[in-house]
Amino acid sequence: MDAKTKYHCEARAKIIKALAHSSRIFMIEELGKGERSVYALTEMVGADVSTVSKHLSVLKNAGLVTSDRRGQQVFYTLRVPCILNFFSCVETVLQANAMEHNALVE
Repeated sequence: MDAKTKYHCEARAKIIKALAHSSRIFMIEELGKGERSVYALTEMVGADVSTVSKHLSVLKNAGLVTSDRRGQQVFYTLRVPCILNFFSCVETVLQANAMEHNALVE
């Protein structure tokens, strides 16, 4: 693998690693419905503000979300809504796995 290909694969891995937590996946799905404040996401996730803020920082560092400070609150939006297409692909894999599992069980 040449250096350019390696760099590109590492950049992809960084994005996928940022999604590798159920709370972050949930937040991406919620942000797909529209802008949310940290406090709204905190209530939805059921975690404390510091934990949710850390998750949002991971997503922001990967380039998946953007933030906008308004007074005391910070609001987040999806930077690239096409990430939701990735989730559709994951659902297709889950369905294929379930069908294969069911076939083996029968």
